[in-house]
Amino acid sequence: MSDPTIPKSVINLSDAVHQRSRLAILSVLYELSKADFRLLHQATGLTDGNLGRHIQVLESAGLVTVEKGYSDRKPHTVVEISPEGIRALEAEVEVLKSLVSEVSKEVEVKSVKAKKKPKQRSTTTTDPSRLLRPLEG
Repeated sequence: MSDPTIPKSVINLSDAVHQRSRLAILSVLYELSKADFRLLHQATGLTDGNLGRHIQVLESAGLVTVEKGYSDRKPHTVVEISPEGIRALEAEVEVLKSLVSEVSKEVEVKSVKAKKKPKQRSTTTTDPSRLLRPLEG
């Protein structure tokens, strides 16, 4: 059962994709198709541990594939976006566009209402001499 007070576009956000760090990783991979760990580390600013964990989550969801190997006797990890990852990112972008569109409309409506609303004047009168009296304390 869905809550009618929550906009449909928010309900459609994917937990696997929408998290900021995973969205950044998928965005980089969407542009490049594949990237090594070092490049993803530089692009996202995540620590090695955090980046590794987010890549695991994406791999478990089938959104990326991971190739581990060695280059000059050093571990070398390459991450590639999968076809499912491409579809998931594109779907997420559409959901975000819809959400932004809904919010933009709401902001516009509220802005128009605020402009139409006449300024209310205070119905109470203030004795000007009261403002000039020093505070007693």
